[in-house]
Amino acid sequence: MEQTESQRPSSQRRRRTTSRQSRAASEITSSRPPDHTGLLAAAVVLFIAGWGGLYFVITQMQPRIGGELWTFFVCLFMGVTGTAIPFVRYLNVTFTPVESEVPTSGVIVRQSIWIALFFVMATWLQIPRALSLPLALFIALIFIVVEIFLRSREIAAFRDD
Repeated sequence: MEQTESQRPSSQRRRRTTSRQSRAASEITSSRPPDHTGLLAAAVVLFIAGWGGLYFVITQMQPRIGGELWTFFVCLFMGVTGTAIPFVRYLNVTFTPVESEVPTSGVIVRQSIWIALFFVMATWLQIPRALSLPLALFIALIFIVVEIFLRSREIAAFRDD
């Protein structure tokens, strides 16, 4: 006599549910929209140019206020953006509901730029020792609120079409 789903022990029911969820998650992450391939290639270029340039600035240039400082910040911005893009893409693909479309590469780049801008602002504020934990949390909160506002408008505009 075969047991029904409700008669099985809860551990067996949970295993079956998690295997379905993990299979669905692997199918989602394995499917890649065409614009995400170019996005990941751009992330590699940004990563190499940013962190390579930052290494060059730190090891080969004299620490002066002027062009060297701005080169440092530009390279830091590029490096952090290139590093954040794959992680932001993974989070967007993982936490987007199955019935919804994956966000476009423009959304992923924008969110990665917010992260990079936060790091650059924190680095800039650290120079005169003006950065504190409450200030960093407030800046992060501002970026999060702006991104939530932008995403909610995009989603609403997408549903109207």
